[in-house]
Amino acid sequence: MRIKIAFTLLALMWILLLTRVYYLSIKSNKYYEQIAEQNSIKSERIAPVRGQILDRNHQPLAVNDLGFSINIKPHRRLDSPYHQDFVPVVEFLDYNKTLTRYAQLELNDAISVRATSKRLYPYGDLASHIIGYIGRANLKDTEEDPTTKLTNYIGRAGIERFYNDDLQGIPGQRRTRVTALNQRVELVEQINPSSSDVILSIDLELQKYLLEAFGEQRAGAIVVMNAKNGEILAAASFPEYDLNPFVLGIPQKEWDELINDIDHPFTNKLVNALYPPGSVVKMTMGMAFFNSNLFDAYSPILCDAYFELGDRKFRNWTDKINYDMTIVDAIKTSCDTYFYRGAYHVGIDRITPVLERYGFGVRTGIDLPNEYVGVAPSKEWKRKRYKQPWFQGDTINTSIGQGNFLVTPVQIAKNTAIFATGRSVTPHFALRVGEKELVWDSNDIMSESEKAALSEIRRGMWAVANEPSGTGFKALADAKIRLGAKTGTAQVIGISQSEKVRIKEEDMEYLNRSHAWITTYGPVEEPQYVVTVLVEHGARGSTGGPIAARVYNKLIELGYIDEKYLKTAKK
Repeated sequence: MRIKIAFTLLALMWILLLTRVYYLSIKSNKYYEQIAEQNSIKSERIAPVRGQILDRNHQPLAVNDLGFSINIKPHRRLDSPYHQDFVPVVEFLDYNKTLTRYAQLELNDAISVRATSKRLYPYGDLASHIIGYIGRANLKDTEEDPTTKLTNYIGRAGIERFYNDDLQGIPGQRRTRVTALNQRVELVEQINPSSSDVILSIDLELQKYLLEAFGEQRAGAIVVMNAKNGEILAAASFPEYDLNPFVLGIPQKEWDELINDIDHPFTNKLVNALYPPGSVVKMTMGMAFFNSNLFDAYSPILCDAYFELGDRKFRNWTDKINYDMTIVDAIKTSCDTYFYRGAYHVGIDRITPVLERYGFGVRTGIDLPNEYVGVAPSKEWKRKRYKQPWFQGDTINTSIGQGNFLVTPVQIAKNTAIFATGRSVTPHFALRVGEKELVWDSNDIMSESEKAALSEIRRGMWAVANEPSGTGFKALADAKIRLGAKTGTAQVIGISQSEKVRIKEEDMEYLNRSHAWITTYGPVEEPQYVVTVLVEHGARGSTGGPIAARVYNKLIELGYIDEKYLKTAKK
């Protein structure tokens, strides 16, 4: 009996052993064949080449400079059977200089010379605040966007950042069959990477001219925009800065000089700086009056030396006017007391919604990152911001674009286009991304009472530029076409009520001088373009007039404005 039990156990053990051998040698064969196949196929992602940024005529604004990178193995044991990834030691070398030594370097198995590219901005500081720049990707970038692990770079500012996903592109993939020593023997499959070029509305020649037009002014901004569709033909924030040092890392000394410069070259003044609008807000303020139905465009309101509220006198910018006027003369002469009295009766609750509808205190929707909203003051805003009540004096200050009222140059350009065409457009730079043509919003935002007043607002803007008593008449005299315009002088420091005679702007220290605004559209016969100029500490609104005039003359020279609109053209 014991012998039978022993033979039975022995037989069971052999059966189990044979079953296991059968499974490993026959049943599992297909599985391990698949594992072996996977082990012999190497899959790697291919970094895309960043798309280019081009102007409207396909002139390059941001391109890729071809070159080589030098990579070495982390250990120099060439007989090691184990695969070791190459480590980059020189990120970029000039293509032509490296090519002469390429063969010599490639003979060394421990060195890998790989084709690469580096972002290049051919014009250095031109349009720097629009184009932006790329920089090295950090850990957070690679976690949020795995593609940056391949490219090592990401858009940091401007168009480079706003359209980074399109410019950066989609990685490709390469699958190759390799030996046990990781030697490639066959290309199995390759999917090429892809990226998109971005075509901007910028005209390179006009963009170059803006610096010349700005002349000797230190700091400020210019916006040149198609009033009908929002395309920005040129725009600049001054001073500008060279983009190229940021690609591989700007030296600390250069960075310190940049951020400590009193004129703030690193700040994009187009959308990332806020200024009191001063008198360039008066057209919209007039529309708020008319929308209230307390006034219309023909209502006479007294313009005199000052408006008295309680124990305070809110002064006009001039004491040489004293008569009842309509909105036309109020815009032409930029009368402050007209707007003080109108705002006092209408009240801030009926003013702020109109300001917001006309583009203040809200984003324009421009395709630049981190656009500032600005401030269209209201009771609620002041309560949240300062935990203080609203006073009638706040309304008076708001009526002439002072107090807590803050805007960007792009907001002023968008606002001006409304008076030029009767519609609100979205300012933008990109016309096309890859093969996709972009479509931007345009809206009718005026009430019926505002539409009825539009012609009178335009008459006032025409008078500013074309009548001798207009505040912009002399400043815009060199423009070869007739313009509609509004000047604005935005104080940066308060003027004491005890001062009987106000100190002249030119006698003030530079940083205490008022900012100078002028915003225009033209030609008045058929408004097509808006030119808005801000000169920081420019002292008076007319300072920017000659700049705007030069820009319009350049638009004529480049063929954007027909010569039939010239002042000298036969009618």
